[in-house]
Amino acid sequence: MNCSSQMSRNGVFRIGALTSQFHCVPLTFSNLSVKLEFPSVSKRSTTDRSILIMHILIAEDDAPVAKFLSGGLEAEHYDVRVATSGDQIRLMVEEWTCNLLILDLKLPGMSGLEALRQVRSIKPHLPVLILTGSARVEDRVDGLDSGADDYLTKPFAFSELLARVRALLRRSSLPFEPVLHSSDLELDRVRHVVRRKERNIELTPKEFALLEYLMLNAGTDVSRSSIIHDVWKLSSDTMTNVVDVYINYLRKKIDSDASNRLIHTVRGAGYRIGSRAQSSR
Repeated sequence: MNCSSQMSRNGVFRIGALTSQFHCVPLTFSNLSVKLEFPSVSKRSTTDRSILIMHILIAEDDAPVAKFLSGGLEAEHYDVRVATSGDQIRLMVEEWTCNLLILDLKLPGMSGLEALRQVRSIKPHLPVLILTGSARVEDRVDGLDSGADDYLTKPFAFSELLARVRALLRRSSLPFEPVLHSSDLELDRVRHVVRRKERNIELTPKEFALLEYLMLNAGTDVSRSSIIHDVWKLSSDTMTNVVDVYINYLRKKIDSDASNRLIHTVRGAGYRIGSRAQSSR
């Protein structure tokens, strides 16, 4: 698809001349240069307990559109990668554990529908959301008949895209724990809602990712180096106190008003979430 993109003030994604209006959109693009590198194989551990967040593959050859979508989804705590051709889609679906494919039908070298058929031959249960500028009923029917689970026509409101993404992830047949619990703390990985008892807890994207990581490893001592590698995606030997800083942020939001503290420091090991017989905090 060879077109540029912009978002209007009411959150509607439009195809047209690229403008400077991206500053009106509350999205985070700080890691965009990293996101566009996209190694074909995830560097994370393949064990179920180490999956941090839900993984979304965007098949889109228009760079501004891909940046817009990946930036917006990243701000909603999703792990996003981009494929720009049908061949890349097939390779990444084969080698990367993704939970959802967002597919534009206009791709170079191979039609989106042909790419979809190949995806279905590899991952028959992978949820697929088609994006297209065509409003023709016949095109929507062709996409659904070729194996898509949902269809969104441009222009669209980004909030609607997010709602459709959440719905598809909920229906996904891939192994996934949508809601994590630790004592009276609840983290909804699809809706990105954190609650303790009846209190909603507002977290930044990185705070959410760190808490999710701790809860996925509940009952296990988690080292600072593993957090640096898996949450911040930095070398595990990186010298930084960012983990300790963000642990303190979480404690203030989660434990400050609670009678029982959930986040514990394990001397010489790192951190653990949940009650412990012996803790240093």
